[in-house]
Order: sequence, then C-alpha cells, then structure tokens
Amino acid sequence: MSLQQVMSQLQNAFPAGLTKLAEWRGELTVTVPRDRLHEVAQFLHDDLAMDFDYIVHVSSVDWPDDDERFEVVYEFYSVRKRQRIRLKTRTPESDCIVDSLTDLWKGADFMEREVYDMMGIRFRNHPDLRRILMPDDYTEGYPLRKDFPLRGKGWRDTFEFLDETAR
Repeated sequence: MSLQQVMSQLQNAFPAGLTKLAEWRGELTVTVPRDRLHEVAQFLHDDLAMDFDYIVHVSSVDWPDDDERFEVVYEFYSVRKRQRIRLKTRTPESDCIVDSLTDLWKGADFMEREVYDMMGIRFRNHPDLRRILMPDDYTEGYPLRKDFPLRGKGWRDTFEFLDETAR
C-alpha cells in the first residue's frame, strides 16, 4: 500500500478527525486533535490494511509561544510494509494530558514515562506513570521545557560548593 493509499484510508476513516496530513521524503505525518489520538492510533494498529505494528519512538516538542504549547509525537513502523508514519497531537500547558497508547503498543510504556519525566506531559490510563530518568523526589520543573534554566535548577549552590572545595 502506498502512502497515498494510507492517506486516503485515514481521510475516509476520519473525515473530520484529522487536523493535517503531510508527506515528506516518503514518510507520512498526521496531526490529530488530542481527543482523537487514541482512536486514530488504534486504527493504525488494528486495521489490517494499516498494520503499523511497531512503535519506534515517542517524543515531545515545546512551543512556548503557542496556546497549545506541547506537541506529542509518536512514530510507528509497519514491518511488513516497511513504512513509517508519525502521529502528532497538541496539548495546552493548563491541561497537559493526552491518552496513553500503552494498551496498543506495550513499547510505549518507557517512552511515555520519559516524556512525562522530561516535559511534564501526563498520559491518561498509563499503567505506571512515574519518573524514569530524574530522581523520584525531583520537584524542580521539567528539564526539556524551553523555560527551564540552561544551567539547571540549583546550579549556584553547586558552583559555590565547587569553588569552596577548590580553595
């Protein structure tokens, strides 16, 4: 199945549920409203013609000047068809939550936890949403947000300590 056919099937299945479809260098990116994320992802996973059976990556982007500040990006691959697809959704900072896709792809578990830990985006119905990279007691913000200080939180104390020990 060509990317054009994938696009057509998505448009037919979700005539009002897709915000944007874009093809670039042989890969398709689909943007959906966050309330349709799980439904579209389930179609990509379960429909035999789609057959996106492997989750490659989950990431996020911080657009601090936008009303919907955060973008969550899922990348899927069809092993049989050798095709990739990206699924994107946006969420505002005031209600920073999207549906988890761990019920469809078990591999989303650690990747969603990483996005939660580094960006602060919560995943509804995630089976074990807790920190994965930062210490459990870390409460200083989210290191990958663009408003996070470049030297991190508490950097002055660290440098003062290093200056004192160097004397």
